[in-house]
Amino acid sequence: MNQPEMPTAVPAEISPDPLAPLFFPRAVAIVGASAVPGKRGYKAVQGLIEAGYRGAIHPIHPREEMILGRRCYRSVSEIPGEVDLAMICTPAATVPGLVAECGRKGIKGVVVVAGGFRESGPEGERLEEALLEAAQRHGVRVIGPNTSGMFNLTIGLDLLGLRGIRPGQVAFISQSGNMLLSLVLEAQYHGELGFSIYVGPGNQTDLGFNDYLRFLGSEPHTGVVTMYVEGFRSGQRFLDIARGVSRHKPVVVYKSGATEAGKVAARSHTGALAGSYAMTVDLLRQAGVCLVQQSDEILPVAEGLAAWNAAPGARVAVLSDGGGQATIAVDRLVEAGLSLAALQEGTLRRLAAILPPQASLRNPIDVAGASDDNPSILAECLAILAQDDNVDALLLVGMFGGYAFRFGEQLMGNEMRCAETLAEWRLKRQGKPLVVHSLYAPIKPPAVRRLREAGVPVYTSIEHSVRVLQALAERGQYLRRCVAPPARAVYPLPEVREIFLRAVQEGRNPYEHEARAALAAHGIAVDETLLMRSPEDVDAVLARFGDRPLALKIVSRDILHKSEAGGVRLDVRGREALLEAYEGMLASCRAHAPKADLYGVLVTPMAARGVEVIIGMVRDPVFGPVLMFGLGGIFVEVLNDVAFRAVPLTRDEAESMLRQLRGHKLLHGVRGLPRVDEARLVDLLLQVADFVRAYPEISELDLNPVIVHERDYTIADARFLLNPNMLPLEGEEGG
Repeated sequence: MNQPEMPTAVPAEISPDPLAPLFFPRAVAIVGASAVPGKRGYKAVQGLIEAGYRGAIHPIHPREEMILGRRCYRSVSEIPGEVDLAMICTPAATVPGLVAECGRKGIKGVVVVAGGFRESGPEGERLEEALLEAAQRHGVRVIGPNTSGMFNLTIGLDLLGLRGIRPGQVAFISQSGNMLLSLVLEAQYHGELGFSIYVGPGNQTDLGFNDYLRFLGSEPHTGVVTMYVEGFRSGQRFLDIARGVSRHKPVVVYKSGATEAGKVAARSHTGALAGSYAMTVDLLRQAGVCLVQQSDEILPVAEGLAAWNAAPGARVAVLSDGGGQATIAVDRLVEAGLSLAALQEGTLRRLAAILPPQASLRNPIDVAGASDDNPSILAECLAILAQDDNVDALLLVGMFGGYAFRFGEQLMGNEMRCAETLAEWRLKRQGKPLVVHSLYAPIKPPAVRRLREAGVPVYTSIEHSVRVLQALAERGQYLRRCVAPPARAVYPLPEVREIFLRAVQEGRNPYEHEARAALAAHGIAVDETLLMRSPEDVDAVLARFGDRPLALKIVSRDILHKSEAGGVRLDVRGREALLEAYEGMLASCRAHAPKADLYGVLVTPMAARGVEVIIGMVRDPVFGPVLMFGLGGIFVEVLNDVAFRAVPLTRDEAESMLRQLRGHKLLHGVRGLPRVDEARLVDLLLQVADFVRAYPEISELDLNPVIVHERDYTIADARFLLNPNMLPLEGEEGG
């Protein structure tokens, strides 16, 4: 592949971006350049030269006169003319002073390779603070420190000195230099995959994931942004940026590990389940990000999305030259949530006209040896399938590329003509996405090389082929449904703020009856309750509820798990039973927690039978307010069958929380349970999302269980945890 034309200045279409001088610099200084091969300061100079960087290269060394044919300078201040970017390869202690010197020179950005900053302890943390202070004072943007480096192969800017990397459409942001090396080696083995820009965020002292993703979202040489992420620092902002970028450019993320919040025990069900890897995955997908959960899926998925961007749906036509692998492909497709397209009668007739009688025309289509002496028939079949309105994507499975090896060299020309037809299909961006599985891909036969040169995804693995189709279908679904988050105005109410303020002044969280009153004030349906504070209150309870079966629950600031303390009684009916339950609950709770403050007993009618669900919210330290929905009872306690979405959310996002659950069919009515009103449930999710937006002082919210009926729901328990520091000061406006 020829090197792209290297601009000698920042491209006009990119220059307005403040990061453009860092990724499209007119001149680069290597501070700490070395004449010793293998040293980082040597490899940076070598990488720039070998990659064909056309800007000026200025090695900085106190003694050397020349390094790799480039004149050395004693300091950046001695360099004549303007310099946009400096790479600093010296020890950590020297970095703050050098950053200040770069700023005085007018250098826009620095790449700081050295470690030994906050990751090394208190002294390193102070050094990093000095680095940031110097950068901010002198207007210098910082990549790193403790970074693996960066490159922009579209202009030959290679500060890593990795050889054999091809320019291409894939940008990569990675917290691991070894992950970059892994992908580079995989791309070299592949033969045709290439990269546009790479950056290692390092400690993200100044610039971080959010800045790089925002820049790459509009960078014209990048077709897909890929990321390896160990942890986010400002996840809420990342989601906002990812939502904007993913609407016009695919974003692929491999997220390792779980957030630190997930390792800390929380006091509510919602808090215990939030902060997890599963939550992060849900939130990223909500923003349109394609998540890969296997490291060897990163490049295949990136390649497939760069080639086709999206599929119009999830219906796949499988064309095969053998039954075994077609069966495997079908298994993987179904497991991935894709479906086999039901072919139209006209499609079946056209296939029958060109295939032998023994061919299987039912999807998956088996050409039954027709391609053994005529490989180009595969292109004809694919063209017919692509015209079927019931088909959204195509998968070719088998030995394409290997017919000449398997059956004779005389087939080479025919096979290459087939490859040219498919390549033209891809290059013209006509038709529906095509993914090819080939047994012969590892040996890179000419037909496979031609497809890959044209950007047609070809894989040795059926699993990778299906994963790419799944990513294309998911992206297509997102693009069809994505809308801006709701701009619904939400306002706190004085009477609710008064409840919260009173609770905080008394050093507690709101009691359940107070939580219910707060919800009701915002139009969320809650059943009427009465508070018993003495046996004499039994008359008021009977006058209000009569002989209906009742539920009794202890109200105490000190007892969080009522059932464990014996603080719950169900199906209580009549005066004697009420009094017995009241006294018995108080006795049980006093025995369980002798010093507990027992405020009273909350009485409410028993809810009708239905499906138990849980609705919760937690203010995650990384992603901000996150709504949780799941099946209640044993399902949340044992199976963790829950879905998460960042707040605010759209109606479609709320609906998708229901569809995501493994036990979603329970909402449709099984084992005598009613088919629930899903629209009403979605309304409740949206109401709760708006409610928590109005009150930033709510750190956690737990509605568990919510019993959903055929036409309504009952909130059987409601609990809030407050963050007193978020309550507005007296006289402050909220909202």
